[in-house]
Amino acid sequence: MILIGLGSNRAGAWGDPESTVKEAVNVLAKTSGTRILRQSGLYLTAGVGPGRPEAFVNAVVALECHCAPEALLRRLKMIERAAGPRSARRWGPRPLDLDIIDYRGRIMGRRAHDQLNATALRNRISLPHPLMHVRPFVLAPLNEIAPDWRHPLLKITARQLWDRMRGERSGRVLKRL
Repeated sequence: MILIGLGSNRAGAWGDPESTVKEAVNVLAKTSGTRILRQSGLYLTAGVGPGRPEAFVNAVVALECHCAPEALLRRLKMIERAAGPRSARRWGPRPLDLDIIDYRGRIMGRRAHDQLNATALRNRISLPHPLMHVRPFVLAPLNEIAPDWRHPLLKITARQLWDRMRGERSGRVLKRL
């Protein structure tokens, strides 16, 4: 099983953030060699990053895909570009952000003891996603569709991660849409 996080906080080619996330799921479902296994509901969440980032619409999908992680990441980046241009600012507003949260439990991108370091290497794939375990906007929808999924490094479930982070202010869930 492969887990993909979806987020949007700016209108783009596919409409408002809610419509954009829904269309991104449709595009993923229609992508050759990809099959959606489960998808979460949509969540309105607080933005993360410097300044006062706008609220996001977030979701998580579980899928199967027969391509390598790097090929999947390239596909995700193509889908992001189709949704509209991204802000030049790091953590700036964007029509669509797609992240590989987990790829069949694979650990890659840097040594395991560095994996949970918040300073991820840029332009390289890192699995599992190096910050997913501290992001309520990922953990709430993940807990909805795969509560028994285990973090490959921390060895604890999505439910346990969500229980730890549900009170966190940064990236908190504002409501389920």
